Order: sequence, then C-alpha cells, then structure tokens
Amino acid sequence: MRLSHNMIFKSNLNSILNSQQEVNNSMKQVNTQKRVLTASDDPSAMARSLLYSDKIQTNEQYTKNLTMLKSRLDTQEGVLDNIKDSLTRSIELTVNAGNGSLTAPDKAALSEELESIQTAVLELMNSKTEDGRYIFSGYQDNTRTYEFDSNNNRYAYRGDQGQHKIKVAEGVEIKSSDNGYDVFESVEQRLNVTTNTATPSGGIVSADVYVTQQGPFDLFHKANYNPDPTAPATRNEFQLELNGTTAPPSYRLMQGATVFETGTYTENNIKVAGMEFSFTGTAGAADTITFELGTPEKDNVLNTLESLITAVQDPNLSDKDYRQVLADSMIGLENAKNRVSQIQSGLGGRMNTATRITDANTDLDINNKIARADLIELDMAEAITELTKHETQLQASQATYGRLSNLSLLDYIR
Repeated sequence: MRLSHNMIFKSNLNSILNSQQEVNNSMKQVNTQKRVLTASDDPSAMARSLLYSDKIQTNEQYTKNLTMLKSRLDTQEGVLDNIKDSLTRSIELTVNAGNGSLTAPDKAALSEELESIQTAVLELMNSKTEDGRYIFSGYQDNTRTYEFDSNNNRYAYRGDQGQHKIKVAEGVEIKSSDNGYDVFESVEQRLNVTTNTATPSGGIVSADVYVTQQGPFDLFHKANYNPDPTAPATRNEFQLELNGTTAPPSYRLMQGATVFETGTYTENNIKVAGMEFSFTGTAGAADTITFELGTPEKDNVLNTLESLITAVQDPNLSDKDYRQVLADSMIGLENAKNRVSQIQSGLGGRMNTATRITDANTDLDINNKIARADLIELDMAEAITELTKHETQLQASQATYGRLSNLSLLDYIR
C-alpha cells in the first residue's frame, strides 16, 4: 500500500492530538482532584455521587437548623431562669408579709418591691427571639404574649397553644419554644371553699369558714369534690351539723346521709378537715352550717402577684382575709416556680436530644463524603503516574512526527 505524505502527516497529527487530549484530561483530574469530570466519564458513579451530594446539602441545612434550635432553647432557658429567680424572691416577700409586726411603711416598701418584680416578670414573659418574635405566644408570635385587661383587672394571655418545631433530621422535629398557656396559664391554684361566708340554719345567726390547714383540706377536697357538670348544682355542698343540746356540744361533717367526721366543741369555733368554722348564735339539736367546695382553678403568676399586692396595700382587709390571700399567693407562687422548673427540665431534654442528633448528623456527613469521594475523587499517586505516562506519549509522538515530517525522496537520493 502506498503511503502518501498527507496520510503520514495526518496519522501523526491525530496521534499528537489524542495524546494532548489525554494529557489535558489528566491535568484536569489532578487540578480538580476528581476522577469523574463529566457524566460520560462514569455515568453510574456520577449518578450515585449526585445522590450523596444531595444528602450532604440536606445535612448542612439540618446543621443550620440545629444551630438555630440551640440558640432559641438557650434564650428560653435564660428567660425562665430569670423568672424563677423573681418568683423565689416573691415567695420570700410573701413570707415576710405574714409578719404581724409589719408597719404601714414596711408594707409600702414590700408592696413596691412586689410591683417591681411583677413588672420584671411581665417583661420576661413578653421576651422575644433574635428575629423579634414573642417566645411564649405560640403560633401568634407577632402578638404580645401578656397584656393587662383593664375591663377585668387581670393579666390575660394573648397567644395560643401552638408550639413551633424545627426539623433537625430525617423524620425528627424538636420543639423550639413553649407557649405561655402551657408554661404560665397551667399553674394550679390553692384549693379552697367557694366563699368564706357560710349559710347557717336554725339558731345559728351567721357563720364563716376558712381553710387554715391546707394539707388536710386538700385531702378532703380531692376525695369529695365532684367535677361532673351534669350532677345536681348542690353536688359540692357540705354541712357541718351542730348539736348544741349535748354536753359537750357535738358536730358532724356530712353530705346528705354520708358522715365524714364527728367531734365535740367547747366554743363557737370548730376545726375539722383543715377548715375552721366560726359562728354566732346558739345551735339547736340539728342546726347546720352549709359550705361549698371551690372549683380547682389555674391562673398565671401575674394575677397571683396582683392579688398579693392589692392585699398588702389594703389597710382595711381583715386579718383572716389577709391570711387567706397570703396562703393563696404562697401556693400560687410555689406552683408557678415548680411549673417553670418542669419546663426547664423539658428544655434540658430537648437540648440533650439536639446534641445527640448533632453528633449523629456529623457522623452521617462524614460517611456521605467518604462514599462520594470513593466514587468520583482521585487517587493522586495513580493520577500523577497516568499524567506522566500521557506526557511521555505526547513527547514521543511529537518527536516521531518531527522526524517523519522531514523525510522526502530527495533525502533518499542523497
């Protein structure tokens, strides 16, 4: 077969170009440190690497979400710590308020400090996140959490019962906040009677009843209170039946035909089931004092402090009524403090969960990157060897081409 000069030229040129392309590809691989530069290099590896890239990007978003979650939980933790400190001081002041030797100036100073605490607690309850949203308002986080309702003279919750959640892993969401209804509105108040003025009968002219021992009364209330709204209206009415004709006079605590406790008394003052009854008049053989167990209630600590401040500032309040307000306030403040502690415990659990998920996401991210690297990234030693080989081939092609391109018939004749 006759080889023309053009055929020799073309063949050598193609060899040089192919070698040059291989050198360029090898250099790109070394520079980018990737074995697969385009989908055509290894379609299967490229497809799988894209899946791993998606997982890595998703994991990066989860990491950002976890950072935001921890920030918000830390903020809420700090707010609750300050609220609990304020409640602790309020409890101390409530104990001081029960000191019978307090003068009017003493009570004025105590009242002023309680008002300062109430203002501080109100502002803490209305705390905001870093982006200006109210922490404890639930889904209504653009609405101020608590405001004073001048119509009812009470502090009212303006949020809802929603709870924001942040997705931190596949199928895992963690609450980033607690609403004020759960934290502040769910505080149980002191169990009591409906009214301190009891209903007398027979020779008893007037009567009152006060809870003086909370423990025994709580047991009696919890054992006998009927919450069924379909039951008769008198379902929680009880009678203290007196027999003033015996010596000594006796009593029976009862409801209908059911007798709970019996005893005797010497004066117009009877203590039974944690309650103290006082009456005027002369009891006959079966005269009664009727009272009603109060409905268990829940309220926020702002209203508890409001009632306490009002009582401390009221010089005309009887000692019995004043003591009742102090007892109400003490239990309300203690329960509010305990409720805050419970919420903090839940926060701690969520923060621990977030930490564990952070560690798990970090491990998952490392595994995904290793798997992606195995698919598309380069073995540098092997790549440099390949690059050197292709460069050598290119140099050989160029040298061969140079020698062949100079051959001609005249060279042969000479």
